[in-house]
Amino acid sequence: MTLRLFDSAAREIRDFVPVTPGQVGIYICGLTTQAPPHIGHVRFAVAFDVLRRWLMRGHGYDVTLIRNVTDIDDKILAKSAEAGEDWFALSYRNERLTSEALELLGVLPASYEPRATGHVPEMIELMRVLIEKGHAYPAPDGSGDVYFDVRSWPAYGELTRQKVEDMAAAEDADPRGKHDPRDFALWKGSKPTEPESASWPTPYGVGRPGWHLECSAMARKYLGDTFDIHGGGVDLRFPHHENEQAQSRAAGMGFANYWLHNAWVTISGEKMSKSLGNSLLIAEVTKHARPLAVRYYLTAAHYRSTIEFHAGSLAEAEAAVDRIEGFLRRALPGEHTAQPTGTEILPEDFVAAMDDDLGVSGALAVVHEHVRTGNIALDEDEAEVAAQEARLVIAMTDILGVNPLAPNWSGSDTPGQGEAADALDALVQAQLAARAGARAARDYATADAIRDQLHAVGIQIDDTPTGARWSLVKHGGEN
Repeated sequence: MTLRLFDSAAREIRDFVPVTPGQVGIYICGLTTQAPPHIGHVRFAVAFDVLRRWLMRGHGYDVTLIRNVTDIDDKILAKSAEAGEDWFALSYRNERLTSEALELLGVLPASYEPRATGHVPEMIELMRVLIEKGHAYPAPDGSGDVYFDVRSWPAYGELTRQKVEDMAAAEDADPRGKHDPRDFALWKGSKPTEPESASWPTPYGVGRPGWHLECSAMARKYLGDTFDIHGGGVDLRFPHHENEQAQSRAAGMGFANYWLHNAWVTISGEKMSKSLGNSLLIAEVTKHARPLAVRYYLTAAHYRSTIEFHAGSLAEAEAAVDRIEGFLRRALPGEHTAQPTGTEILPEDFVAAMDDDLGVSGALAVVHEHVRTGNIALDEDEAEVAAQEARLVIAMTDILGVNPLAPNWSGSDTPGQGEAADALDALVQAQLAARAGARAARDYATADAIRDQLHAVGIQIDDTPTGARWSLVKHGGEN
């Protein structure tokens, strides 16, 4: 089947055809490391993680994914000044917190994760090319600023379908020396109020990179002049992605063939942001819901659909995950972890949903249908059929990053984890044997008491024609 993706530039769903057969290059704009990440921040990473997994496991592509780190920026300098610490210390601390949050949510590591401050030479070279081609100019006042001349590039505005005359003035630099107020900064001359460590020498003056220039230079270094997919949050379409595309193509690069944008996570209809005071830090959210449930919550909606966060959001995700995990543990007793074998033939309706612009809601519906079929097979003592269904469920959920038996969720890398699970199973089986004995003796009060005691500690008992089965139904802290 053909993978089809919604291209934000074309504003339509297009068949995906890579630049190089068998290979895919993806660039996604990472976070500006001004603060710890909240649940709205990380949606982009989860969304493009699903895309990457589907390209690799659904279509067999060799994927190179670049996720940059914007570690120098106006906001970082302002935050560090307020905190009275070095900007690079604040930036690095938040970079680490972001990496930990993404790992916690099961996001695969990027192929490369370049920092902006490590690619200044590439940025200077890109500026030189733009100036030589007449698309950029140093500010005549000697400030060190360098601007992109938007009117020199007739296609400026094509990504977001805007005309230059209708655009507001660029706010990413002082207006001094601009030919047009909409010209944006490629390079920002240093200011007396900024630390010397936040500036680099260039032929045009001492300063630091503009946000847009950073991404064009890093995408070019790691993916070449033309690559397959550029992604990020929908709020980045303008001015950031518009400016990236304009400066890159003006320099002679083909740049991205497809543009993909994910929607926001909102609270009461407003974008989740620090300025609204409604941010939910990953470190806090995962104290009340296990990371797998948070991942499921962020995965379940289509990447182009806005997710409205409410009090019961994570509880609903937790319940869905519990249904999947409960079935897998019943169908595959003794397997504490399980991953796809690579030989599974994915259900056609799952593949169709994923190939239709990553239709994860339809794909998850297929997952839950196979969970229901597997549970029925267990109730009818068809263990082999149930195990086959479980293998399919594992293969599908692994593609979505929500396989409950994947090692990263099960904690199999923790010493003694498997032994602990074996010990728990032995203890529960002893209780089930005592319950079965009580029922045989018609001592239903004792049998019910054993069941209630197990349920109180998060263990559900299901009576089947072949005997009682148990599963965990409660995880992590209470909401």
